[in-house]
Amino acid sequence: MKAEIISVGTEIILGSTLNTNTHYITQQLSEIGIDVLFHTSVGDDPNILKDVIKIGLKRADLLIFTGGLGPTADDMTKEIVSETLGIKLELNPAVENGIKEYFYKINRPMSSNNTKQAYIPKGSKFLVNEIGTAPGIYIEWNKKILILLPGPPREMELMFHNQVMPLIKQNSIIKIKTINTIGIGESTLEMALKDLIEEKENPTIATYAKEGSVDIKIIGKGKNQEKVNALLEETVKKIDSRISQYIYSYNDEAIEEVLYKKLKEKNMKIAFCESCTGGLITNRFTQIPGISEVLDRGIITYSNKSKIEELGVNKETLDRHGAVSKQTALEMATGLLNKTGVDIALSTTGIAGPSGGSKEKPIGLVFIGIATENNSYAIECTLSGNRISIQNKATSKAFDELRRIL
Repeated sequence: MKAEIISVGTEIILGSTLNTNTHYITQQLSEIGIDVLFHTSVGDDPNILKDVIKIGLKRADLLIFTGGLGPTADDMTKEIVSETLGIKLELNPAVENGIKEYFYKINRPMSSNNTKQAYIPKGSKFLVNEIGTAPGIYIEWNKKILILLPGPPREMELMFHNQVMPLIKQNSIIKIKTINTIGIGESTLEMALKDLIEEKENPTIATYAKEGSVDIKIIGKGKNQEKVNALLEETVKKIDSRISQYIYSYNDEAIEEVLYKKLKEKNMKIAFCESCTGGLITNRFTQIPGISEVLDRGIITYSNKSKIEELGVNKETLDRHGAVSKQTALEMATGLLNKTGVDIALSTTGIAGPSGGSKEKPIGLVFIGIATENNSYAIECTLSGNRISIQNKATSKAFDELRRIL
């Protein structure tokens, strides 16, 4: 199925409003194997919108509109779509009652122009707006599908997830398998799977890069659930045979969740002392319910003084090698291990930028220290990006190092 997303609103054309709706819908459609071929933005001009609709009907099977469903005169998406298709608008009592109920709940009077929102094209389905007044509309016309959604992102995303996706999926079984990888870049990963990606029409394979990790989405389609499952399983085995050392989950999980389960399984305790990551590692761990079973503590030892007082780092080490060094990272981790008695202690120290770098120690240089009862070491890595990106990548790198140990 070929799709086009049409964003309606002069505020989008002028750049006053960031068009996040197109990004969200494209991502969701891509994950179920629908090709989005066109993104179109159009102002509140009825003649131009009509031309856009006519063009879209010629080149796409699915048209998704966002915006222009409000109660004011310049909200005209529904009216122009109906006019272009030659379908009359009819007052829908159920929609009208829903709008009245919305205003009753928020204890505000309903303006007369809100009734405009209760008119929908004859023969279409209305989509309930759970947090607003503008209903969505689903139209099947001449083997084409047109879906009209409200412009506010919160309203649109909730409606799309709860009501649009089930309607799009209704004619076939669509299953998605996500493989999570870490420690390998997207371009390298893509080359390792290039022939599989190119030869596979069903299931399709796509890679999605994040900061420090890459997800592989496998999308299978068909009429028989067992056959779809078999296709996915076969593809997973082929991918696993090539890149198993980089796979940390087959269940679309965050790396920290996988680490938590491993630590719990082994009955191990962990502690962190962070400098350049500023608590990001600890923060991501503490978002997991039950993490107190494995996490002893997280300390931000940013200054040299704190490294000495909290972790027992030697002043001589700092003077000779500097705070950003393999030696300091190692002493930070071993100091925390000795102080807490945990099973694993991890440290980070580095230069996140945008200043503070030098030829010998450039921005992005990060050291990660690991200490256990039987083995202690530190690794060096050089990361790219701005300050936040470097911090996030350093966090992911630390998680990858823990994964390898566990």
